[in-house]
Amino acid sequence: MKFAIRVAIALFALGLCGKVTAQQTRVIISLTEQAAYLIENGRVAIVSPIASGKDGWGTPIGNFRIVSKDLNHRSGSFGLIVDLHGRIVNPNASPGSEVPAGCYYLPAPMPYFMEFSRYIGMHAGYLPGYPASHGCVRMPRDLASEFFARVQIGTPVRVVGNARNVTRVRRAIPILQSPLLRYATNYR
Repeated sequence: MKFAIRVAIALFALGLCGKVTAQQTRVIISLTEQAAYLIENGRVAIVSPIASGKDGWGTPIGNFRIVSKDLNHRSGSFGLIVDLHGRIVNPNASPGSEVPAGCYYLPAPMPYFMEFSRYIGMHAGYLPGYPASHGCVRMPRDLASEFFARVQIGTPVRVVGNARNVTRVRRAIPILQSPLLRYATNYR
């Protein structure tokens, strides 16, 4: 009986340790600064430039938590239509878009996806230097990878500011295009 109680206490403590770790790590996303901050133990550990939601597709403001993580996520709402040679026919397609003969729909890749609101999350993607997404928070691939490794399910995310009041426009982060990739991205 004593052994069962000790095991129960140990399992409970392990469960709390995961929650304490998630609470010591948090993310602050500033739409005004177009930056994401990873805070660990009260200190800024990483600052990443971002591209948040554009006009009409704003990134939601408020307090959230990471609800899911997916290393190789693909958009369920947006993508491209490409021909059999890999040339882009429609860069703003959705799963319901008409697909001409000899073409196919390709969902947009969203690697290192960290969902914090329904269908909205942080992920690796193209940063043109201003708010340009459909609500998600795009980051450079290397920094999205770091955030992905350090946040857990339950990590608090606070989104503040306003993308209409962006404090400065950054230079675009270059696109690295591999001949094997058919979708223009800044990651590989």
